[in-house]
Amino acid sequence: MRTTDVVIVGAGPTGLALGVDLARRGVDAVVVEKADGLFPGSRGKGIQPRTMEVLEDLGVLDAILAAGGRYPVGMIWRDGERVGEHRMFDPEEVKEATGNSAFTEPWMVPQWRTQRILFARLEELGARVAFGREAVGLDQNGDGVTVRFADGPDLRARYAVAADGGRSAVRRALGIAMTGETVDPNPVLVSDVTISGLDRDHWHLFPPREEDGDGLMAICPLAGTEEFQLVARFPEGTVVDVSADGVRKVAAARSHLAPEDITEVRWASDFQPRMALADRFRQGRVFLAGDAAHVHSPAGGQGLNTSVQDAYNLGWKLGAVLTGNAPAALLDTYEEERRPIAADMLGLTAGVHRGEVRRGAATVQLGLGYRESSLSQDTRAARTALRAGDRAPDGTLDGVRLFDAFRGPHWTLVAVGVAAPRVPDAVRVAAGAEQPSYGKGLFLVRPDGYVGWAGDTGDGLDGYLARVGL
Repeated sequence: MRTTDVVIVGAGPTGLALGVDLARRGVDAVVVEKADGLFPGSRGKGIQPRTMEVLEDLGVLDAILAAGGRYPVGMIWRDGERVGEHRMFDPEEVKEATGNSAFTEPWMVPQWRTQRILFARLEELGARVAFGREAVGLDQNGDGVTVRFADGPDLRARYAVAADGGRSAVRRALGIAMTGETVDPNPVLVSDVTISGLDRDHWHLFPPREEDGDGLMAICPLAGTEEFQLVARFPEGTVVDVSADGVRKVAAARSHLAPEDITEVRWASDFQPRMALADRFRQGRVFLAGDAAHVHSPAGGQGLNTSVQDAYNLGWKLGAVLTGNAPAALLDTYEEERRPIAADMLGLTAGVHRGEVRRGAATVQLGLGYRESSLSQDTRAARTALRAGDRAPDGTLDGVRLFDAFRGPHWTLVAVGVAAPRVPDAVRVAAGAEQPSYGKGLFLVRPDGYVGWAGDTGDGLDGYLARVGL
């Protein structure tokens, strides 16, 4: 039986991002996936500015930028005629919310491409994915976890992470329940298609006609590809036909397109929008991440982004415990920090789906943070707008871009207008006289880009560093 530090069940965006983060920290991690290859569909296609920052740190930004593009403006059609434009998000609100980020709008990349990019990065770092390995159960004790598979030998690890989706076999094996509700009783078809006779400059929207009783159909050009993503909503109780002929019939019935205009159907699936949250994100040495922990409506593009950020939060903590001196109790803060975020994002996506919330400042995810976390400590007498627990803003300090200083699996001490105290070699220092987004003081930035500790002087910093294994 092979042994490893971490076994990650599931090679979706969550599992691959976690694998990349652990690999660059020198952690021996194995990603296992029950399918014979990576997921083939476009499903989660929107990458929010905060996730772009994460992907930059993980070393895949250039590939992500090359693989995708900006979101097009919506074009509303009726009876074969263009009747007006529709913007999917408020550009001014998004611009204001992204003022201290290098990324000022969501970026469209089909999920299959995001996964290929993360997979290539994982292999570049010397790690691998074991395909065709279906996890069916596990056992754990005080020393580690044994994962059992439908076929092949067991795997033994010090920790395991369930990143195997909304129907997570690992979560079920642990007996962890999910609490949720149906967001919309109407089933939805989603398909990747190639189309002739439809421009790629717009996200094409075909509102339902009352006399037909059908739902909305939207056809969006997938940036960086020759494909479109077709999404169609159906009346409650409909059995959705996901065959190629079924997709063609839907497109022809709800638009001016003929069935033969759909020249190829490359992938199709159906789902019913729902929201659900796992009752816990950890049991013993096993953690839940991504859809295994929280299931979202796709509206607003929050599911994949929240999932990748689960991995980003968990990765540095596992690395600190496995390769450094951090106490195992540090891992308790994963659920403490990520479960409230996931709960908030579930409410947000449900609101967007129901038309109660507009895509904008809330959906770019730059305002999310951990002020209430036990890892957030602010000792300053007079606090600025930036607090411990907040995302550390980008910007320049003494001519150095801060996100360049942050990049990598280390901590960073930002000293603005005060002398930086001596810190361990594992902590990088960025110092300068002035940085408007920070204000005066010392700011210890965690490996995942959030302020862990803030102070007017270095008093108390050593105690905090000791607590996190530095």
